[in-house]
Amino acid sequence: MVPTQYKLVFRVPPSHLEPCKQAVFAAGAGAYPGGMYDQVCFEVLGMDQFRPTDKSKPFLGKPGQLERVAEYRVETLCVGEDVMRNSVKALRKVHPYEQIVIEVVQLVDIDGSDFY
Repeated sequence: MVPTQYKLVFRVPPSHLEPCKQAVFAAGAGAYPGGMYDQVCFEVLGMDQFRPTDKSKPFLGKPGQLERVAEYRVETLCVGEDVMRNSVKALRKVHPYEQIVIEVVQLVDIDGSDFY
């Protein structure tokens, strides 16, 4: 039986795309059960919008000004809770933002195949 699987999703500016991907891959994300594939992810470029407040120290933009910036959305698989937690921890160390958009979704095996 395969351990619990999670989808890790994060957004990152283009300047930090590769370092963030390499950090989560080094922590075990992106490796599929059976060992046939690793460093697997999906990425798509989009636009993010935010307005930093006076309490922030933004990597991009200035407090009080609405910003629209290009960011990548990256999705990858984490097999096992330890891989998921270590991947999030590794991502936090290299990501440039003080508030990182991170989603972790537990996946459900719907047909008993151990692949989600």
